Amino acid sequence: MAHTKKIKGVIAILTGGGDVPGLNPAIRAITIRANREGYKVIGLRRGWAGITELLRDKKADNSNCFITLTNEIVDKAGRTGGTFLHSSRTRPSHMPKDKVPDHLKSSYNKEINDLTPEIIKNLEWLGIDFLIPIGGDDTLSYGVRLYKEGVKVVAIPKTMDNDVPGTDYCIGFSTCITRTISMTNNLRTSAGSHERILVMEVFGRYAGFTAMLPTMAGAANRCVIPEYEFDIEHLTELLVEDRNNNRSKYSVVLVSEGTTFKGGDMIFSNAEKDMFGHAKLGGIGDLISSEIKSLSSKFNNGKTINVINQKLGYLVRGGDPDAIDSIVPMAFGNLALDLILGGFYGRLVVLKNGRYDDVPIEVVTNSSKIVKVDKYYNIKRLRPHYHRFEMKPMFLMAADS
Repeated sequence: MAHTKKIKGVIAILTGGGDVPGLNPAIRAITIRANREGYKVIGLRRGWAGITELLRDKKADNSNCFITLTNEIVDKAGRTGGTFLHSSRTRPSHMPKDKVPDHLKSSYNKEINDLTPEIIKNLEWLGIDFLIPIGGDDTLSYGVRLYKEGVKVVAIPKTMDNDVPGTDYCIGFSTCITRTISMTNNLRTSAGSHERILVMEVFGRYAGFTAMLPTMAGAANRCVIPEYEFDIEHLTELLVEDRNNNRSKYSVVLVSEGTTFKGGDMIFSNAEKDMFGHAKLGGIGDLISSEIKSLSSKFNNGKTINVINQKLGYLVRGGDPDAIDSIVPMAFGNLALDLILGGFYGRLVVLKNGRYDDVPIEVVTNSSKIVKVDKYYNIKRLRPHYHRFEMKPMFLMAADS
């Protein structure tokens, strides 16, 4: 008679929101450790979309909704960027009528529908005992909802904006700022060759960490961030002065995508919104570039200065993870398993003051994480500032937000 090993439980993993380097290493770490501990691991495809569209029928083809994860599957993917489980911005608690799966349309036909009862039934049908969502505050906010409904959730923070509350670090941030520094330095040669001002738009809807850290590292002269409404004439004057004081006759500014002028609003590429109410940002770099060129003569003895305008966009979120985004996801994944093995749920794994820890998952919905302007941003110089560095964590102002 064949001897079969009893499975201790079933763990499900999903990745939601924007992709970042480091997601696959996290999935790999969870899967290999969980399999070794005697658990079965299921990958839910396309964020919350896969578990939403699942058909509770053993004869149905649900291959687009979930996959059983093995060491062989995750080991190869674990060295790469992106997420092989795919992602989406699906929000089951606020599902528009036209996005409700066909097999649920007869039961959910309001303009906005809460499909949470179906999600819970689908998780039970799959036999899932524990759920590990990996995402930003939007993805994890629904993880909070499921935890309150009784699902055993342990969450992992990821977002290149580094703005998930409760943690100093989110997966994807290091690779983002590493690429930002590298590409800004690459474009210096063109800016210097043509004696121009270089404007680079970076990610950061509500928080300016992706502009602040590269600027502090010397990648740019100035940065403008969502937390402070800046004056375009002030910015132009500073950049013209920076350029004229530079022997190579160029200057650089990093612009967070959520930045606004004094009295202005965010700039959107279109009016379409995702299920979390976010319209796609894009265009603030274009507008700032145009205004700087127009105003430059005012501060340059009547001579106009041309501008190089570059939006980094997906260039900083594609490709392989750097060292930190290979190591931290591995640690986060193992920390999540430690919590599950210890019987602790409703937790968010975090890095706090240089140490791995965990906090209540409700921190995601009960607070926000942004740059403290009065402490870390010089509004006269439009750049980050610090008075002392002793005992500060590696990513500085990210710990005190």
